Amino acid sequence: MQIALTLVSPQPDQVQAALGRLAPALAAAGARVKEPRPLGPGALDLALEGEDLAAIRAAAASVLDGSAIDHCVQPWNGRRKRLLVADMDSTIISCECLDELADFAGVKAQVSAITERAMRGELEFEGALRERVAMLKGLPVTDLQLAYDQRVRLNPGARTFVRTMAASGARCLLVSGGFTFFTSRVAVAAGFHEDRANTLGEADGALSGTVGEPILGREAKLAALAGEARALGLDLAQTLAIGDGANDLAMIEAAGLGVAYRAKPIVAAQADAKVDHADLTALLYFQGYAQADFVTD
Repeated sequence: MQIALTLVSPQPDQVQAALGRLAPALAAAGARVKEPRPLGPGALDLALEGEDLAAIRAAAASVLDGSAIDHCVQPWNGRRKRLLVADMDSTIISCECLDELADFAGVKAQVSAITERAMRGELEFEGALRERVAMLKGLPVTDLQLAYDQRVRLNPGARTFVRTMAASGARCLLVSGGFTFFTSRVAVAAGFHEDRANTLGEADGALSGTVGEPILGREAKLAALAGEARALGLDLAQTLAIGDGANDLAMIEAAGLGVAYRAKPIVAAQADAKVDHADLTALLYFQGYAQADFVTD
């Protein structure tokens, strides 16, 4: 079986230094290493011949974990995915929108503490969302636009990542446990085809402290991945899912390539690959794109 081991780092010298340490570990796992294929600054592919994917993953992790190198081990064939389903908060963008709204309402410390526990899987997502939204009751609706303008920023590489996949024919879907006010804007900014999220209740120009039902959470994200793949006639092996929190875990586990981005431990432990150091273009390198293929306009 042909296997791809992709290395990506913001520190290119670390990638080169790791190659010498990888060779004996991979050989011990029964992998024959071919010549490296450079993909871009700090990014390269190693084509491997081997049979035991799990053993090769463990061997790569034993060498690379603890370094500033993100890596992905997967079958070589079928690497370029045809459906992307991405989380928004702390994945495509750098903040948690609900926490930023809470800052405008003067309750950020309380809300952020609940957010952190929910993302770690310590709280049931739907109940935690209702509790946090209730604290926003009375916040002027106009503050949503202020929060977007002042706080929401795409994570490095997000636009290039999404637009490159879209230009290559992939369907790109933004699915968030957050709110449509933000996903609709972020989807346009990053280049997604569609967005799905929750809705905030409003009354008399202010938030009512309620969220629309049913709440889009963990199972709804999984259903979005499966439903979109089915509508496109795709096998789940042809899909990519990325997120950072516990409510992303089901779709990450189901996708052909499930990636944890700066993720909570419960998510990082179950994902096929992690991105802890590089920017979001690492997911393009993982699929075999070279920097020359990137859509950057």
